[in-house]
Amino acid sequence: MYRWASQRRPERTFINGDADAAPTGGRGRKRPRERRRRDNRVVRFFRVRVVRTMPHPARGFTQGLLADGGTVWESGGQYGMSVLRRYPVGAEAPAAESRLADELFGEGICRAGDSIWQLTWKERVALRWDATTLELRDMVSYNRDGWGICGVPVGNRNEVAAGYPGPPSGEVVTSDGTSELVRRDPATLEPREVVHVRCQGWRVRWLNDLTWSGGLVWANVLGTEILVGIDLATGEVVCVTDARRAGERHTDPQMVMNGIAAMAAPGEFLLTGKGWRSIRHVQLVPDRDRGQLDRLLTGPTVF
Repeated sequence: MYRWASQRRPERTFINGDADAAPTGGRGRKRPRERRRRDNRVVRFFRVRVVRTMPHPARGFTQGLLADGGTVWESGGQYGMSVLRRYPVGAEAPAAESRLADELFGEGICRAGDSIWQLTWKERVALRWDATTLELRDMVSYNRDGWGICGVPVGNRNEVAAGYPGPPSGEVVTSDGTSELVRRDPATLEPREVVHVRCQGWRVRWLNDLTWSGGLVWANVLGTEILVGIDLATGEVVCVTDARRAGERHTDPQMVMNGIAAMAAPGEFLLTGKGWRSIRHVQLVPDRDRGQLDRLLTGPTVF
């Protein structure tokens, strides 16, 4: 999630794994390189290879992206302009779209059966749409700000291995720009559990759009062009990906990367951003740490 300068954003803070708060100024703050030497958890590093560049229909203010069986759904934000769109992968124009009420700011989306859930930013409501017709089916109250959302299948392999005692019915997971993910009932969005996300012992904030792939929740981190793979059973960031090769150059610093959708092939995603000209089909390639971890722990610098 990322808004124009006139929209209110959460304060930028730096919080470590031992204390509730750390100095927010640049001076006196320990560098991420020093932080991560305290911990020996294994993090795998990747970069992206662009497989294909496709048009971005309507060049929307992307808040959420979802791909399933050759079809893409996209949520666009902004008050008075929010929309849900559907189009085939690679299309130049939307095949269908539905507008939100002017007082709603559209956010992340995910599929739940034959429905699409769409979050809103500050309005504390979620919309349930028919996935095919894009007709509004329901509106439900929601207990947090809405940023990203993704579906998690029944019995995901990480939780089976960890012996997680959670419900077997599948669920959705949401983000709100903090270091917390919330596991929710897929039918009602009622919260089940809060997951605290950390990397090398440090909280990872600004978790934005979400998708599920390869047994992990993947998030793009606001303002960094970094993707992280999160083990939902532990909250640990186990994969850090440099996605700069999929980026676009824009003079407007607010046109940041946002929108990640898993493809059927493991390690492949669709990526786009606010007002971007294109959607990039990318593949993860093993790499070494080229500063991604420092950028991840320091946080976005675009504010």
